[in-house]
Amino acid sequence: MKTKEKIILVGGGGHCEACIDVIEQHNVYEIVAVVDKPEKVGQTILSYPIKYVDEDLPYLAQKYCNFFITVGQIESVELRIRLFNLLKKYNVNFPTIISPLAYVSKHTQILEGTIIMHHAMVNAGVSIGINSIINSKALVEHDSIVGNFCHISTGAILNGGVTIGDNSFVGSNAVIVQNTIIPQNSFIKAGSLTK
Repeated sequence: MKTKEKIILVGGGGHCEACIDVIEQHNVYEIVAVVDKPEKVGQTILSYPIKYVDEDLPYLAQKYCNFFITVGQIESVELRIRLFNLLKKYNVNFPTIISPLAYVSKHTQILEGTIIMHHAMVNAGVSIGINSIINSKALVEHDSIVGNFCHISTGAILNGGVTIGDNSFVGSNAVIVQNTIIPQNSFIKAGSLTK
């Protein structure tokens, strides 16, 4: 049996729980611990200990290679960006995590730190940037581009040839019509139709 690589999760909220479930199903990494706010140290999240705070990241980066940002992204992407850039200074590895329950075409490009969650579908010719979230049951159709630090939320649909600019959020069950270009830093409301 192959030994799993160890990984540190950064952020201990609700999105962390969803990420833990995907990482467990992915079955490549062993979760060592979670980093969060000082008041959460000593607690657990789905049986994993919250043992460290942001100030411990330099120490952890010397001890562990793999990190994953499990802070969610709805109101603001700033914390995800800050944590990513901080950890990049320490040359850590941000794996791409893909749920075995998702469908991802082999004809895609998915960059570091991105997670593809349960029952998402990513079709041929798609490009997804760094540290993005393709959430449960989201559909990213052929030839679409999702930028860096984006969150495509649960059940959202990006039709063919859509471009999502960096740092953008697409809400649950939103539909983006084919070939639409969404600018950087956009917030697309849940259930909306954008064309």
